[in-house]
Order: sequence, then C-alpha cells, then structure tokens
Amino acid sequence: MTARAALRLGAALLCLGTPLSLPVRAAPAAAEEGGSTRNLYMLLIRQARTDGRPRAALAYLDDFDRQYPGDMEARILRVNCLLDLGQTDAARIAAARIPASQRSGEASAVRGHVLAAQGAWEEAVAQYRLARAASPANALTANALGYAQIRAGRDEEAVETLRGAADLAPENPVIRNNLILALSLAGRDEEAMAVFRTIRDAGERATLRQQIADQAALVAGPAEPAAAPLPATGPHQKEE
Repeated sequence: MTARAALRLGAALLCLGTPLSLPVRAAPAAAEEGGSTRNLYMLLIRQARTDGRPRAALAYLDDFDRQYPGDMEARILRVNCLLDLGQTDAARIAAARIPASQRSGEASAVRGHVLAAQGAWEEAVAQYRLARAASPANALTANALGYAQIRAGRDEEAVETLRGAADLAPENPVIRNNLILALSLAGRDEEAMAVFRTIRDAGERATLRQQIADQAALVAGPAEPAAAPLPATGPHQKEE
C-alpha cells in the first residue's frame, strides 16, 4: 500500500460514524480531519524509521512536505533519517533548515546528532545540554549527552549523566552499556563490574566486553566522527 493510499484509508476510517445530520459541525470536523491526517502521516513516517526503513521514511517525508511545507517535526525527522543512512553531509544541510530560534529538545538533540556524526564532540555536548534542559526526563537525550561527554574526554561528567539516564530508563541496554564504558574510562572498575554482572547472558557479556575495548581505544585516539551505530553504544538512538 502506498503512503497516499494508506492515508486515504486512514482518513476514510476516521470519517466512519460521523453524524451526517449535523451540517453545523462540518467546518470543525474538516479541521479535525486535517489534523488527524497529518498525525497519521507522522505515525507512518515514524513507524517506517522504527522498522529500520529510513529510505521509505524519507519518501513519505517528501510526500508529506508537499502537503505540509515547513513542518518542524518533519524537518527534524528528515535529519534523523539521513543520519540513519550515514549521510552526514545531507543531514547537516537538512539541519541548517531548522531555524536557530527553534530551541526545543528535539531540535537541539538533532543538532547534537549531526555534530556527533562529524566528530565535533564538544559542540555536540553543548547541544545535548540544551536538549536535556528542554526535556530533562528524556532518557535518550541524557544518553546522547553522556556518550558525547565520553568522546570529549569528560568521563566523570559522563558517569553522572548516564547514571541519571539509567534511573530514567533502567531496562535500556544501550544506556547501561554506555555507563559501563564511562565507569571503566573513569577508572571506577569495581562500579563498572557491578553493573556488568547484571548481564546474565554469557554471549552478551563477551560481545559487550569486546565492544567496550573497541570504544575505549576509539576514545583514546584522535577525535573522529561517530562510527556506524553499534547495538551496544553510541549517541543516536531511535525514539520508540
């Protein structure tokens, strides 16, 4: 089913049961339907990205932009989809279309993602701090800040940031793994091992041990752009 067909079907379903004997409500109903259609489109785009289909999400965004030009949520989603594909230059250009006056948590976070992809870790930290100030209860924003602090050599700051993220999302394995990495780099080995022991699967522990070693080597070297996303660490996670 194409994006347009899905939207037509969604709009038709939303209209079922609307009382036809109340024409006085036609104008508000039309406005409500327009908003619902936009929301359906956003749901379709986000679902495609969550499903690991960023190219489909971008195609839907192209269609969406023709109907809702200048939509800020769509601009932010476009940057994230381009980053999912590793298209850093295109993401940077798309991020530049987000007005500097836009200081929402989502806008600041996506600017941070672009800077992280470019290896500008200190600048990424600054953007993630703005994002966290705007959305202090967002665990993924805190995780992104913590990982950027690790890459910027701010290990103790990263530990505290990631402890806060872990409190917000105690079941999130990426946050847990970044916390282990931060503790290890900060020389807090006993605390790192205490968190590490909470992982019961031996295979997962072995994989994570290697990933932490790789990340530690990466941090010890010169500043570089974020590598291809790992399943265990990194700043750029999809909102579920």
